Amino acid sequence: MGEAIITRRGGILKIAGQTEEIVRFGEAINKYDPVCVKFDGTKLTDPETLPTGDGRGVAFDPTGTYLAVAHYDSPYITIYKRSGDTFTKLPDPLTPTGHGYGVAFDPTETYLAVAHWSNPYITIYKRSGDTFTKLPDPLTPTGHGYGVAFDPTGTYLAVAHSSNPYITIYKQNEDTFTKLPNPSPLPAGAGYGVAFDKTGTYMAVAHANDPYITIYKRSEDTFTKLPAPSGLPAGTGYGVAFDKTGAYLAVAHSSNPYITIYKQSGDTFTKLPNPSAPADAGRGVAFDPTGTYLAVAHYGYPYITIYKRSEDTFTKLSNPATLPTDIGFGVTFDPTGTYLAVAHWNSPCITIYSATACFKTNLMSDVSMAAKAGYAKESGVAGEHKKIVVIFR
Repeated sequence: MGEAIITRRGGILKIAGQTEEIVRFGEAINKYDPVCVKFDGTKLTDPETLPTGDGRGVAFDPTGTYLAVAHYDSPYITIYKRSGDTFTKLPDPLTPTGHGYGVAFDPTETYLAVAHWSNPYITIYKRSGDTFTKLPDPLTPTGHGYGVAFDPTGTYLAVAHSSNPYITIYKQNEDTFTKLPNPSPLPAGAGYGVAFDKTGTYMAVAHANDPYITIYKRSEDTFTKLPAPSGLPAGTGYGVAFDKTGAYLAVAHSSNPYITIYKQSGDTFTKLPNPSAPADAGRGVAFDPTGTYLAVAHYGYPYITIYKRSEDTFTKLSNPATLPTDIGFGVTFDPTGTYLAVAHWNSPCITIYSATACFKTNLMSDVSMAAKAGYAKESGVAGEHKKIVVIFR
């Protein structure tokens, strides 16, 4: 069905034709009530068993069933299985050799990679059911592993690390990860974060030293550096993320404005006007799966800052009522956009939120700040997943 567009506060509203979706209800809703899906930010109950040290990295698997937290103290990686809003710790796998910093699942839900402090700097597990079994180590990176990412095809694994060449890329063939030749030229300093775009064509590395972000274009197994984007981050890049629509790239960095956002058109990345800045140095960054919300984990209270995108404008939302207890280091949305997890210093070391939820509304002002709107197809109460008919998005 075709779509119509009407203007709204802060941008446009698309009438995309009716589609059915299952969403999490944020309150009691009756069948046929007008509803909108918007950022919720309600903190969920902490997992019964918490990570054993400061949280550094966090990732959901592609189904939203598993949540992994890389953290400072042994066993350095903690894996949870989700059932509804409950996250239950699984038995520890064979542990990495040092402080966990970065973590990523592959797109097939089969592999989990952890970037960590001590040799071999990267540890890869294969999942079978709820069991994660360590694979033989690949040729190791040259220094402390900080960031890690699989490409969306499950073909490549990249590790950002402390020593030259600062980025190590592997090609995967089932359980074997073979190191590729280093890209050229290399990042200018220690790599802290790495991300692939939705096609696996572009890879971005956040790093120390000017230009703080280096972007590569892939052709088969060769990664070629693109010209630096216009308008560079103001300091050391720590976190980096592409949005799932393929339109935006965000870099969390050490100096004001702490977050820099680019709009992508082919090989060109153009800096957008700065949003209202987080309170201090950005460490982690993530887009929700629709590209509507952007979350930044950072130093300084409130430790997490969330933005709502309308076209090319990112507007800061109100802080969640319950905040992480200390410095935010890692942040991720689950693949449905229902949950938001923040890895941070100090207990509980992981804070999990209801990211988006469905609420009753008949106010256009609510719709203007929502990800989507329509009416309920069935009744339900808070926490239940029910069908709605989406008309506006």
